Amino acid sequence: MENLFETVVPSAAGITAEHPLAAVLLGRGNIIELTQKSHDAVLTPRDCGGLSRPVRAALACRIARHNGEPVLAAHFHGMIGGAGSEPDSALRIADPAFDGGDDTRLKAVIHYADLVAVDPKKAVAQDIEKLTKAGVPDDDIVRLSELIAFVSYQIRLVAGLRLMAAVA
Repeated sequence: MENLFETVVPSAAGITAEHPLAAVLLGRGNIIELTQKSHDAVLTPRDCGGLSRPVRAALACRIARHNGEPVLAAHFHGMIGGAGSEPDSALRIADPAFDGGDDTRLKAVIHYADLVAVDPKKAVAQDIEKLTKAGVPDDDIVRLSELIAFVSYQIRLVAGLRLMAAVA
């Protein structure tokens, strides 16, 4: 990795090469590098399945917004893409007030993403069944779960680094 401090997590946490925490991050550069590779794999995979890149970015933005993380939300929002029908509809997904409208599949995906990202203890097997009944294939349920888990991890990592930076 060329510049560790240009990756998403240090940038979102406000840590530059000159920051007092820079040495700590360099000492754990492998974690930051693997986190960036996970970010890229989850948000911009070669095989998107039924979750396109704009939809993945929109769901990540939505999760960040639900978790009060405006810097990561802006990052993910920027990944949704330019003009066009899919990016335009993905922008609606990024809005936490949007519930999926009349699209049963999208409604189930959004409900599941919101539930697991905001209150994971309330998620039950029936929530997976709702995704299946709405026509979401098993592979896409796994992809969705990976996305939610990764973004939740990334949000917590950035928050932790910010707390450390505040006392450094």
